[in-house]
Amino acid sequence: MLGLLDDSRTWRFAFFFTAAVILVLALMPNTVPLPSTGWDKTNHLLAFGVLAWLGCEAWPSHQRIVLPSLVGYGVLIEVLQSFTPNRSAEVSDVVADAMGIVVGRLIAAMLNRWRPWGR
Repeated sequence: MLGLLDDSRTWRFAFFFTAAVILVLALMPNTVPLPSTGWDKTNHLLAFGVLAWLGCEAWPSHQRIVLPSLVGYGVLIEVLQSFTPNRSAEVSDVVADAMGIVVGRLIAAMLNRWRPWGR
């Protein structure tokens, strides 16, 4: 089992799968416009936090490319949402994405430090 977690292909699959799920969920048109409850920003933070953590695991020596690319991915999603019915692009969503990326990077660093099998 630990060998599977140390295989970058496993992490890369998880990264791309998660990125695809995030894209699908972000671009699903809302059937009815809903008022903002604040959970939207939490969802962005959590989604991009997980994505950043997976990216750090998948490409540990390329984080300087992966992490800024995730900010670009967040911007791309916002642009695409501006063309999606009952969705809108918001700068605050990109800010929440960026905060999630920072949190995900910090979590990856802590886990790598405490990981018994190294990385």
